[in-house]
Parts: sequence; structure tokens; C-alpha cells
Amino acid sequence: MIWPFNRRAPVETKSLAAPDPELLALFGITTGATAISGPAALRVPAVAAAVRVISEAAATLPITVKRVDEAGTHTDATDHPAHKLLTGAANEWLDGWELVRDLVAQALVNDRGGLAYIGRSSDGRPIEIIQPQVGQIDVQYDGVTREPSYRLAGQPIAASDIVHVRGPFDRCPVSLAAEAIGAAAAMEKHAAGLFARGARPGGILEIPGDLPEKGLISLLKSWHETHDGASKSGNTAVLLNGGKWNPGIINSTDAQFLENRKFQNIEIARAFRVPPSMLYELDRATWSNSEQMGKEFLTYCLEPWLRAVESAFGRALIEPEFRNILRISIDRDDLTRADLGARATAYSSLISARVLNPNEARAWEGLPAYPAGDAFINPAITTAKPPSAAGDANAS
Repeated sequence: MIWPFNRRAPVETKSLAAPDPELLALFGITTGATAISGPAALRVPAVAAAVRVISEAAATLPITVKRVDEAGTHTDATDHPAHKLLTGAANEWLDGWELVRDLVAQALVNDRGGLAYIGRSSDGRPIEIIQPQVGQIDVQYDGVTREPSYRLAGQPIAASDIVHVRGPFDRCPVSLAAEAIGAAAAMEKHAAGLFARGARPGGILEIPGDLPEKGLISLLKSWHETHDGASKSGNTAVLLNGGKWNPGIINSTDAQFLENRKFQNIEIARAFRVPPSMLYELDRATWSNSEQMGKEFLTYCLEPWLRAVESAFGRALIEPEFRNILRISIDRDDLTRADLGARATAYSSLISARVLNPNEARAWEGLPAYPAGDAFINPAITTAKPPSAAGDANAS
């Protein structure tokens, strides 16, 4: 196997053409007052939930190499080297399920997209798919044609050896929604600080007359030790020399704090095109609209990412001269199929209408065929046994 880099001692490179937030922070540059992007955004629960629901849903669907014949029939190309990598182990420490999950998750939080390297044998066959650490693969685009060029650990790599999953823009969803995510993080921090102080706003200690600096410091210290923190909430206050405590008043924004936090969760859901109910924002969820939102998630959110994964693997794993007969395919049936009762009703109707035969319906459920199951009959009106079955009975 030919490796273009030293796997044990990679050299990390950073690009100034599309700098990471961490690189901008080194120069004191921020993208907004509360903007948060990159891995730091995953500390916001709504962001982590959105990334997980998209990446894990994409990874749970079976992905295979399909061969298309002249009649348009698709069959599994189990003899292709990529089939084993995608359906089994991508390398010695990563299987195909984890690879798809990590590529989509990386594309959601990293502006470069999800990137992996194809390790090939001496005759060019793909034998391993490696996903290096974030930042090890650098991407540059031509200023006119936008043709990408890649460097792995600082060394040029052919585009045909790179799996590149990316979204429709130059920035990932997390970067595009950095301000909305930052606002949610700020509210999370404010809530943590509020409850650390016993869920009470601050106030003013009013002391008549002049108080020496040493006395003021002593007073504040004793007050904090006695009343700050949730465990000390409700302690009795004793003020001498006519001192007064004027508690802070909760303003309208604080009073609507919960509503503001819910709105930010909806903003994050909107940025990822994930239904709020999938982020456990269930205020307006009902049985009817939850089902509809689930369908919209499959159509408008997950499907574009599935197409991006299929295209990325197809460019890297299928030779150009075979792309008209071989393709990478992700089976959507596991997420679109109805429950058992609905499927049974549909199968019964299709078999009665002679659109399907029983064995075809059993194949959809992963069940073996049975004798005489290939006949197209209507069991509701057919009383005679099928010819094959009748023949077997006469023979016996």
C-alpha cells in the first residue's frame, strides 16, 4: 500500500483563505459579539441534538454499491472493492456506519466539509478509507472554475483520492448560524449564573453615612458568604446601623427568559432545517403535524445530505469509465416505511389488485419465498388453488 504521508507524525496546516474561528481568535478577531462556531458550538444542546439527528439518521441507512443493467435493474455489486469498505470495515478501527456518521457530522460543523482519504493498493484498488483529524486535509478552490485541490499533511493529493462531503455554501450550518448559537450559549451561561446565585437577581446594599473602605470590604465579604449561592438562598439577613437591602427587580426580558431560550432553539432548528420536535421542542407538536414534520425532515433536510454522501463516495470509489453502470446508493426505505399495520394493509390491497404477488411482498419484509407464491391472484375471490399448488396436490 502506498501512503503519501507519515501516519505517525502528521503535520497540521492551517489555511488563511478560510480560517477557522480558533485561528481568528489568535489575532483577536471575532465574527460577532456572541458568535460561536466550530466544535465550541456543540456545547449548546440544541446544536448537538441537530448534528446528531442528521448524521446518525444518515448513517443508519444501508449504503451499497449498485450495478445497473440495460433494463434499469439495480443489483448489489458485491464484487466491487468499495462494497466491502462501505458495508463492513472502512479501515482497521472504523466501520462504514461510523465513517458516514462522522463525515456528515464534520460537514455540519466544519467549513471545509467532511473529508476522508482513500488508501489504494499498488494496482489502484481502494482498500481503506481514512478520516484524518480535522485540519489535516486542506482544501483550496480555483478562483474561476472552483475546482478543488487538496493537501494532506501539507502534501498534494489527487482529488480522486478524497471523499469530500459538503453543504451548498462556503460555510457550514454552524458557522452560518454562529450568532444564533452564540445567543443560545449566552442564555445558557446566564441561566447557570442565575441559579448559582440562588435564582435571584442582584440588588443594592444601602448604608447611611460614610463607611470606611475596610468596613465596606468586610461587609460585602460577609454578605456574599451568607447569601450567595443556591444552598444559602433564604437565609435571614441582619443589617446594622440602619442598613437596607433593596432587591433587584426582574425586568421584562428576564420574565420572558424561558420564551427567549425556546425561540433560540427554534432558530437553531431553522438553521439546520430540522423540525423543532426533533430537538424536543414540543410546545406546538401534535400527532398530525409531528408526522408531517418527520416527512419534511426526510425530504428537505436529510435527502440533500444523502445525495451529497452518495456523490462524494461515487467520485472517489467508482472509476469514471464505470460510472454509467455502477453507483453508490443509500436505501431510504428504513426511514420511509410505514408501521407494520399500515404495511400489512398496503400489501393486502396490492396483492388483491394483482400489482404484487405474495413472494414480492415477502421479499420487501426480508422473508423467504414460499411455493406458489409467485402467482398473481386475488385471495379474496379466488377459491381454486393456483396451478402449481393444484399440480402438487394431484401428484400426491
